[in-house]
Amino acid sequence: MTEAELYSEYKGVYVPKILHPPECLKYYEEFDFRQDDIFVVTYPKSGTTWMQEIVPLIQSEGDMAAVLTLPNWDRMPWMEEHRANVLNLEQRPSPRMFTTHFHYSMMPPSYFKVKPKVIYVMRNPKDVFTSSFHYYGMASYLVDPGTADEFMDKFLSGKVMFGSWFDHVKGWLNAEDQDRVMYISYEEMILDLKASVTKMSRFLGKSLSEEVIAKIADHCTFKNMKQNKMSNYSMVPVEFMDQKKSEFLRKGIAGDWKNLFTEAQTEKFNAIYKEKMKDVKFTFFWDL
Repeated sequence: MTEAELYSEYKGVYVPKILHPPECLKYYEEFDFRQDDIFVVTYPKSGTTWMQEIVPLIQSEGDMAAVLTLPNWDRMPWMEEHRANVLNLEQRPSPRMFTTHFHYSMMPPSYFKVKPKVIYVMRNPKDVFTSSFHYYGMASYLVDPGTADEFMDKFLSGKVMFGSWFDHVKGWLNAEDQDRVMYISYEEMILDLKASVTKMSRFLGKSLSEEVIAKIADHCTFKNMKQNKMSNYSMVPVEFMDQKKSEFLRKGIAGDWKNLFTEAQTEKFNAIYKEKMKDVKFTFFWDL
């Protein structure tokens, strides 16, 4: 199926119609946020599911109950998705935890008014592309990726779900009130998960013992998360996600792009990355 059939355009980017009907986008636009709300913000396939496991465990100080009994889309819902407006989020006690794939410029008025805390997660765009390529091939609500060359053209021009990776990252790196935003990368978390959990817990105002930090980090290894049915998307019907084609939690590594990219694709991607990111001063945790 085509983009016109599967996607709608919202604030200049594609969003899958089945996940983001107009009434749900309107709900997000009009939602009243609190200053102590916690947002995890990601471009798709940058570590969202990982963060939906880690952040609730930091908030519960290592209590596993929520991550073992609630699906991640309910424990830390995407505000722009269809589940958000049936979960009575207004009644949840503070601090509430949310997820979004929105660009900074797409955030609703209440966000800019109250300035909740944000953890923004970035990932090497080549690995984002690679993970997306496999994901688009197994999810029925996304346009088939075609060949790697065809999908790369779409990815680099932003003709994919939630638009341009470059615009997304640059927008959030230039966010105002950066004392309310913590930046972390997928690669940083792979390198030292305990240090990353410590960094996040401090940002969220939690003073956790080394024992609790270690417990959270151990539970949130890729191997352990893959076995958690509340996080591995095994409950999603096969007509929406065919995990026989590609597992949702596939590898959880850095550098998998090297198993997909040809030399020509690498050169093309590098050239566009260099041009698009030439004015960005931020030091990333990856090497292209």
